[in-house]
Amino acid sequence: MILLRRLLGDVLRRQRQRQGRTLREVSSSARVSLGYLSEVERGQKEASSELLSAICDALDVRMSELMREVSDELSLAELAESAAAGETAAREPVPAGVPAGVRPMLNSVSVAGVPPERVTIKAPAEAVDVVAA
Repeated sequence: MILLRRLLGDVLRRQRQRQGRTLREVSSSARVSLGYLSEVERGQKEASSELLSAICDALDVRMSELMREVSDELSLAELAESAAAGETAAREPVPAGVPAGVRPMLNSVSVAGVPPERVTIKAPAEAVDVVAA
């Protein structure tokens, strides 16, 4: 099961670490306790929108940028779950009436007309196959 709070915490931690900042620095700037910020980063606590706003301000990151990165991570996690479900289905016998070789497939995404510098694909190599057209 995909937990949004874990994805959000992972993205917040990466943002903080990219800036070379400590939990103490960010918690002080965001006016949130060090322990609570740590729990948010570890996905153990749900952050309110007010808290997220304070953390984003402390990190000098737009909330929309943070949420976009979380959305990207969520998409990849969903693809990985779908792929795992497909692998499980591939090992199961084909039900009567279903043509052999028919298996669940991942949806493709078209980026036609999008400038190459705007396309970013972040995925673990074992989770997603990327084919350039």
